[in-house]
Amino acid sequence: MSKRIVVALGGNALGKDLPEQMQAVQVTSRAIVDLIQRGNEVIVVHGNGPQVGMIANAMTELTRSDPEKYIPCPLSVCGAMSQGYISYDLQNALREEMERRGIRKGVATVLTQVEVDPADPAFKVPTKPIGSFMTKEEADKLHEERDYDFMHDEAKGYRRVVASPLPQRIVELDTIESLVRAEHVVIACGGGGIPVEPAGNHHLKGAAAVIDKDFAAELLAESLDADYLVILTAVEKVATRFGKPDEQWLDSLTPGRARELAAAGEFGKGSMEPKVLACAKFAESKPGRSALITLLEKARDGIEGKTGTTVRA
Repeated sequence: MSKRIVVALGGNALGKDLPEQMQAVQVTSRAIVDLIQRGNEVIVVHGNGPQVGMIANAMTELTRSDPEKYIPCPLSVCGAMSQGYISYDLQNALREEMERRGIRKGVATVLTQVEVDPADPAFKVPTKPIGSFMTKEEADKLHEERDYDFMHDEAKGYRRVVASPLPQRIVELDTIESLVRAEHVVIACGGGGIPVEPAGNHHLKGAAAVIDKDFAAELLAESLDADYLVILTAVEKVATRFGKPDEQWLDSLTPGRARELAAAGEFGKGSMEPKVLACAKFAESKPGRSALITLLEKARDGIEGKTGTTVRA
C-alpha cells in the first residue's frame, strides 16, 4: 500500500566534499528510488554540515584577503548556497536512477525557508560551531562589528558559534505540497532549511542560526500529513550504552521510552538524540504514524519491518 514518506539523509549519504558527494548521491539515489518503485510518495530532506562549513570557510577567507572590498557572507545565504549545490547533484542522481528503472517522475528542489522564533532560548546560548578558526584579534573585531559569538579552543583559536532553534513553520509548504500532489519527487528543507524570522511588513530576514535537519524533517512530515518519517544514518539501529560492552540494540521504542532514554543521556547530544526525539514527536503526532531510524542501505527493509529501530505510539 502506497505511503507518504519523508526521508532525512545524514551526512554519510552526501560525502565530505564535492567529489565524494558526486559518488555518494549515486548510492543514496538507489536507496530512495527503491522506495519510490514500490509506489510510495517520497520527500527528501538532507543535511549540510560539511558543505555549509566549507562555504562559510571560503567566504571567511575571501573577507580576510580584502576586508575593504568583501564583507562577511550572512549564514542564511551560505545555507541557501548549500541547498542549491547539494540538491543539484541529488536531484540529477534521482532522475537518472528513475530513468534507468523506467519510472517517469519529475524531481524538483524547493529552496526552503524555515521560520524560527526569535525568542527561542537557543539564541541566548549559541552552541553550533560554524566556519574556520581565527585569532583573538579577528574574533574580537567580528564580535564588535557584527556581534558574533565565539568559542575558544586552546590549540586552534576562536571559532564562531550560532544558535540551533527549533523550526516553527515551513514557508514554502504550499509549494512543496503542490509538487507532491502532482507526483513529483521533492527535495526540501535542505540543511534544516534557511532559518528566517519575521521582520515586519510581511518581510522575513535571515537568522544567524542552524536548524537541526531531523527536527525540520519531522515538522515537514507532520505538515504534509506523512505516514512515515525515515531518518537514515550511519548505524542500522539505535542502541543504549552505545560502544560499550553492554551495548543493546533496540528494535522498537515508544515515544515515552525514547524520551526517558534521551533524558538519561543514552544518546549523543549532537548525533543520535535529535533523531530519536524527532521520531518520538512524529510518532505521537497522529494515530497510525511511525518513524524509523536505520542505515541508508537498509531503508527498504526498515519500511518492511525487517530491520532498524521503529518508533511508534
